[in-house]
Amino acid sequence: MLLFLIVGLLVHFVFFASIFDIYFTSPLVHGMTPQFTALPPPARRLVLIVADGLRADALYEFDENGNPIAPFIRNIVMHEGSWGISHTRVPTESRPGHVALIAGFYEDVSAVAKGWKENPVEFDSLFNESKYTWSWGSPDILSMFAKGATGDHVFTYSYDANDEDFGAQDVTKLDTWVFDKIKEFFHAARKNQSLFAKLNEEKIVFFLHLLGIDTNGHAHRPTSREYKDNIKLVDEGIKDIVSLLKEFYGNDKKTAFILTSDHGMTDWGSHGAGHPSETFTPFVTWGAGIKYPQKVSGQQFDDALLKGSKLEYWKRQDINQADIAPLMASLIGVPFPLNSLGILPVDYLNNTDVFKAESMYTNAVQILEQFKVKMTQKKEVTLSFLFTPFNLLSDSKQLDILRKTRSYIKQKKYDEAVSLCKDLIDLALKGLSYYHTYDRFFLGINVVLGFVGWASYASLLIIKSHSSLTRGFSKEVKKPSHLLTCSFVAVGVLIAFFLLIQGCPRTYYVYCLLPVPIWYAVLREYQVIQDLVISLLSFPRSHFVGYLFVCTLGIEVLVLSFFYRYMLTAGLIVFAGWPFITQLWTRAKSISLSWIFFCLLLAVFPLMPVIGRKPDIFLVIGAGLLVLMLSLLVVTPLIKRKDGFINGELLLHLLQMLSIVLSMCVVYSTHTSLLRKQGLPLANQIVSWVTLASSFILPLLSPTLLFQRLVSIFLSSMSTYLLLSTGYEALFPLVLSCVMFVWIYMEQETLQQSGVSCKRKVSNIQFTCNTDISQLRKLSLDDTRRAFFLVFFLVTAFFGTGNIASINSFDLASVYCFLTVFHPFMMGALMMWKILIPFVLVMCAFEAVQLTTQLSSKRLFLMVLVISDIMALHFFFLVKDYGSWLDIGTSISHYVIVMSMAIVLLFLNGLAQLLTTKKLQLWGKPKSHLV
Repeated sequence: MLLFLIVGLLVHFVFFASIFDIYFTSPLVHGMTPQFTALPPPARRLVLIVADGLRADALYEFDENGNPIAPFIRNIVMHEGSWGISHTRVPTESRPGHVALIAGFYEDVSAVAKGWKENPVEFDSLFNESKYTWSWGSPDILSMFAKGATGDHVFTYSYDANDEDFGAQDVTKLDTWVFDKIKEFFHAARKNQSLFAKLNEEKIVFFLHLLGIDTNGHAHRPTSREYKDNIKLVDEGIKDIVSLLKEFYGNDKKTAFILTSDHGMTDWGSHGAGHPSETFTPFVTWGAGIKYPQKVSGQQFDDALLKGSKLEYWKRQDINQADIAPLMASLIGVPFPLNSLGILPVDYLNNTDVFKAESMYTNAVQILEQFKVKMTQKKEVTLSFLFTPFNLLSDSKQLDILRKTRSYIKQKKYDEAVSLCKDLIDLALKGLSYYHTYDRFFLGINVVLGFVGWASYASLLIIKSHSSLTRGFSKEVKKPSHLLTCSFVAVGVLIAFFLLIQGCPRTYYVYCLLPVPIWYAVLREYQVIQDLVISLLSFPRSHFVGYLFVCTLGIEVLVLSFFYRYMLTAGLIVFAGWPFITQLWTRAKSISLSWIFFCLLLAVFPLMPVIGRKPDIFLVIGAGLLVLMLSLLVVTPLIKRKDGFINGELLLHLLQMLSIVLSMCVVYSTHTSLLRKQGLPLANQIVSWVTLASSFILPLLSPTLLFQRLVSIFLSSMSTYLLLSTGYEALFPLVLSCVMFVWIYMEQETLQQSGVSCKRKVSNIQFTCNTDISQLRKLSLDDTRRAFFLVFFLVTAFFGTGNIASINSFDLASVYCFLTVFHPFMMGALMMWKILIPFVLVMCAFEAVQLTTQLSSKRLFLMVLVISDIMALHFFFLVKDYGSWLDIGTSISHYVIVMSMAIVLLFLNGLAQLLTTKKLQLWGKPKSHLV
């Protein structure tokens, strides 16, 4: 079984990773020739201002007095420049956003996992192509573009990373630092001849990264006074910098300005997914080479941004985020970034028609270069008779379009030339996508074969080893024939040879060869398959169809719950009716009533709004008080015992109650301190980390009696969960645990009703008892329901706490009791543990269910894995990389969550066994409490 679990873990890791190889791989190619326009550019220098986390609607809105929040930028839009919306893509995080802005291409989705700290830059960028670039801002962003630049021409000035504190008194200092340093820089340049000479060169870039707005948005929400005041500060700062540059350069009108953002932010202060509040970012540009404002009578857009901003009569020109890179390159006359896929927005340019046409031609050739390299790479690793070229853009068609474009430019038919270039770019981008996804169908088929094979093998293993389904038909076990073994070895060798001669990546070998041993293992069990078919044929057809329908319906409800959380509510209401369906109502009324009450109470949570949108610290305190009240019910019998207060069990329980009280105090104190902008108190931080560490140890000190150990695990988990809560979700583990306790009793009653003798009461069962293997029974159809219940409760444990299948549902405020300084991986780990705590409670209860129902944990766990894999296969087919970015991000999230659940289940099963069965002895020999 251990070997099976290890192999299963590796198989699931392969399935998990496959999504990124099949759908989301790096689009980068190398070996292109730099392309630039030979005509003189309109600007000598460019100022790029990125206000991190700035939403489009927030920049253009008005305050409560009817005054614009950003009056200087509004004046630019109405009198000096052009504006629009820059549409970002998922993941809406800082690294991919800045790469799109400055390098002109969209990193693959997995790039967000590469982090922010000191990443080597593996692509060309505007900064690399410039003569000099000076940048000010966050060390996380600036280092990305400085380390990979060739030569010594990209200069960075950044503050200390520890200044990025969400709990700081005033995080606008991050932006004032940037503005102050720029002023000091230009002041010093007047006295430094070498620097002064560099600043007067052409093709230079100034990059201002302003992190204050993003930090205030995370800490206080985008609707807060702090967020809006930060926008006002940035507006004033930009006004000062524009004035400073005009003075320094003698108002030579050779400076181009661009203001935009890397991503937006949700109303609850997060980002990462594809909601319009995250993908809509402002874009304002003015200065050298930029068109002046254009008045229009009316405009039609799908969003309500125009009316809210009162800019409906000033022409709005929307662009994609990657289009900004070629625009900046065109303005200062540097080569377009080699990996850029952006399309030059010529409507923003205020220049001659010939300049626009030549720039567009350069853009087309630069993207066509990438298409040629991509096609050559794919052709080299594909057998000639199997290679299918992209017919819409053959070599002859490329030459024809380029020749026609040059001809149009010579004939001064510039509009036709621009139109033809756009057609060529469109075809080249489609061709790039074609070759980028060339192997998708081939890889997808192999992964699906592996998925189906693995689920089939696990099902056969359950039937063979743990079920009585084939007992009456099994005959003498025969060894698999040599023909079968030789056939699969031959298939494996042929596949490997086929991949070898094509020079395929190593991961292709894994995806293509994995189904071979899996299906070999399946076909080795041909006797089990034969017996299963005979058993099913002898089964009443109506019963078989009924069971199949119920199983399919159950799995579809689980799948639909990822899209519609209220499906979990519907499922829990059906669960509440379980005692009436099985006649448990007549046998155990009190337990049945408890089950109905708590199931209906739990059914309320999936209907609640996403956590973090309306934080309420008093609900967290209320949850802590309810936990303390329940704890008193457990303490009372301990106090009445003959050995009185001097007993380790009582002391442990009181210690856990004290931990709950401390957590409540820390939550309230931290919330108050952050509201006063006094930061996170050190004492609170220490208590929080000690509470987290002790939550893994204290349960191991409690008796291994089933009820007492589960109570100890619950109290330790709740003390940590309270620290990680911001609102109603603090009540969820409490209600979930009540459902779990009742479920344990319900399952024992169900087993007794089915005629299986239960010699022990639940209160007397010990987790560490070595169950006699003769007491373990074979699997029955009712055990399928138990496995389904577990998967359903695990899905409820995720979505019931207010999470949605999206990165943006995780509120950074959850971790403020532990740290407020920006550490993405530490914060991510804490939020992950918050998600896993309800999972741990469910898995520990499942351990108890297995004990009370006299069933091997291995048997039920295999059934759970099969159900999870069937769900994962559903979502594998639902993953897409087209449509709206909200749909794309959600489809990825669904698959990642289900696959993570299958993988994490293996670890959680081990953690649950550790928490329930192991015992640490820090005081005398434990007394026996068996009645």
